[in-house]
Amino acid sequence: MLFGINAVATMLRRDAAHIIRICRQNNLGAQRRARLAAALEGHAVPVAEVDAAELARMAGTDNHQGVVALVYERAPLDEAAAKDYVRELTRPLLLVLDGVQDPRNFGACLRTADAAGVDLVVTARNRNVGITPVVSKVAAGAAGLQPVAEVANLARFLKFLAGTGIWIIGTDEAAEQSLFDVDLTPGIALVLGAEGAGLRHLTRERCDELASLPMRGAVESLNVSVATGICLYEALRQRRVG
Repeated sequence: MLFGINAVATMLRRDAAHIIRICRQNNLGAQRRARLAAALEGHAVPVAEVDAAELARMAGTDNHQGVVALVYERAPLDEAAAKDYVRELTRPLLLVLDGVQDPRNFGACLRTADAAGVDLVVTARNRNVGITPVVSKVAAGAAGLQPVAEVANLARFLKFLAGTGIWIIGTDEAAEQSLFDVDLTPGIALVLGAEGAGLRHLTRERCDELASLPMRGAVESLNVSVATGICLYEALRQRRVG
């Protein structure tokens, strides 16, 4: 299930073929109804009128904004498929998340990854939140479009990435080197840790270098989704991607 006007409109614009059916609240406000109608133009996607209670049941929340879409599930790549996918990439930009449990943070990371053109987001299968309806809503359509891999052993997968020539850069608030002094122009994997805990010991050991983001205020660290955005767009800046 994908819910929220932004998420559904984005999915219609970018990959309408993966939408099975849209359920629209029968008393949806005029502005949202018009926006959905504009997004539906040219797409033969069935639309059903339902009440708010049914939408809440489908979405698992009352915060559905009057629109829920049933979409074909796009399963994450497993470890073997992810390796084959990476081997075909040229100068990749990868995002590796080590144990992100908050669905809103994960959804925000996926949205930023899609916006920044990340080739693949990699997570540990048993240590990261999956793609839930909340993740999909926060990602605003990116959850169904951004390539994602769920691997059994993150440290082992990082070792594989290093073997293909990809440079592994971990973020650590204690690192003396600033991210802004790291060369992000070759094929890289940016590794960010979980909220509060940061990178696990084995994950940190697999990194070729560690970098921090400058902190000038009283707080010691940034939300993982905010840090993800800074890191990815610094990579784009260095690569001069417009």
